[in-house]
Amino acid sequence: MGLAAWIAVTLPAPLLFFEGTHRWEEHQDVSMALRWTLGALPALAAVVAARWTRHTGQRRSISAFLAAVVVTTLISAVFLGASMAVYRWVIPLQGAAGWWGVLSSGALIAAAGAAIGYMIGLGNVSRRRVSDRHGYLIGGIVAVVGVLLAQATVQLGAEDSTSRYDVIGYGGVGPDATAAGKPGVVTLPAAGRYAILAVGFAPRHPDCRVTGADLADQPAELVTITPGDYGTDAASYAWVASFNVPDSGVYSLTCRSSDEQASYIVWEIPDIRGAVGELIHWPLAAIWLLGAVPGLLIVANTATRQRAKRSACAR
Repeated sequence: MGLAAWIAVTLPAPLLFFEGTHRWEEHQDVSMALRWTLGALPALAAVVAARWTRHTGQRRSISAFLAAVVVTTLISAVFLGASMAVYRWVIPLQGAAGWWGVLSSGALIAAAGAAIGYMIGLGNVSRRRVSDRHGYLIGGIVAVVGVLLAQATVQLGAEDSTSRYDVIGYGGVGPDATAAGKPGVVTLPAAGRYAILAVGFAPRHPDCRVTGADLADQPAELVTITPGDYGTDAASYAWVASFNVPDSGVYSLTCRSSDEQASYIVWEIPDIRGAVGELIHWPLAAIWLLGAVPGLLIVANTATRQRAKRSACAR
């Protein structure tokens, strides 16, 4: 449960909070996201130190205090390092974080939290262990919440990890680009891969096809989790599909969706840094499974504890 809480506070929480409190065309800075991690670090350290102190017998001595602080600081550093790795290689947000400064500050904050946790561990605080039935319930709830947050986390992470992306367009289809019912004209400058962007609130999963001199009705490949918030104050765009062309030239584009008034334009592929640029193309079931992992671990831990109790009773 502690792992699930840590992941929730340090990953989806800063992305969702920024999305809800800032203008859609603004992107989050990595230093702002890491503040959430540093803010959660003392709580993590206090919990670990309290558990360590209780486990070792609640001894009042300098050596016990130092052991609790050192062990807790090392464990907290691992969690902090994991969060920093996510924001360095998986969701590399914009800006500079000052990684060594974050790590050293985190060590001091963790040590302070560990000292508080040591004092809590010495106290006569009654612990109420979660029952097996409640463990399964909590694990199920955490798994469902993780599934719901996973897709939004990947989407917002991809948006905020995109390099500057000024949408101009090589042409498109829809009321904003061509006459109703007519295919759009797309003039591409070179061979390669191009993106299809939904304009405004256009449906995110259209059936788009590209036709040209050496290209016969090629279907565009849909993006599983569509990053958006591209563009300017005039209009927002979302990357919904992509296609390849063998050469430069003029091509026609048709897109069918549930909205007959929807518009789609063709532009360069967004430059999304880090592993999140690949995650948006993963099957949705795989993303959901990643989000469910903390809850599944709680369920597995509860089942293991239950089997251990049964084995002890059988003896």
